[in-house]
Amino acid sequence: MISILMVCLGNICRSPLAHGILESKLPPDSFCVDSAGTANYHIGSLPDQRSIAVANTHGIDISNQRGRQFEVSDFDTFDYIYVMDHSNFENVLKLARNIYDIAKVKLILEVDTTSIVKEVPDPYYDEISGFETVFELLDHATDFIANQLLR
Repeated sequence: MISILMVCLGNICRSPLAHGILESKLPPDSFCVDSAGTANYHIGSLPDQRSIAVANTHGIDISNQRGRQFEVSDFDTFDYIYVMDHSNFENVLKLARNIYDIAKVKLILEVDTTSIVKEVPDPYYDEISGFETVFELLDHATDFIANQLLR
């Protein structure tokens, strides 16, 4: 089974959306998708209600997810680790033990080399429209990831 981890800061806005979107595009018998945050602010919490609402409008239910913090053992558990922005990218790399751990970590929007946007903006202090923008960015990026994984 191939395993993919989505990472943002608190694991309540961006990474739960990325988790749910990619999970909806892959067969569950061959792929495991999860999410985590680099900070410990929201361990055990539901995704932000705005993330849940935006996902629901696109037919994706993320209400069963719970926030958790990224751990060094995630390098052993996951084949691919996608982070939402440069800050979280650096935070994850600080925990890497070797070049194999480092090789697993990518900025999620860099999968689309034609995109001029390279970081998923944090919508936490934004209106629902910011969450919709994040959904659209992640939906597009996960199309690239799913197509690559399903080859």
